[in-house]
Amino acid sequence: MIRTLHKMGIRSSMLYAAGLASIGLSVATWTASLKYERAGIDRADRWGIFVGQWAPALFALGTALRVEETREELPEEFQRIEQRMEREMRAPAGARG
Repeated sequence: MIRTLHKMGIRSSMLYAAGLASIGLSVATWTASLKYERAGIDRADRWGIFVGQWAPALFALGTALRVEETREELPEEFQRIEQRMEREMRAPAGARG
């Protein structure tokens, strides 16, 4: 999934920015719910927490993408070793030797 996101052109900085934006959106939804809904502070808290939980997921995806981005910077020999290890891990257990 991370490699696919990387190939689509999504960068770690984009996800970090989205994580920060979701924190601001969390405050905004909490404030809006408190001000415009008559359900009280409990409902506003639930909205704020719901949107606020997006931030850790976005930061984690951003970190995973950062790792993927730095993989491209590896020397060619390390890339060949990594590719060989991936092939061996995909091979059936009996074919490994």
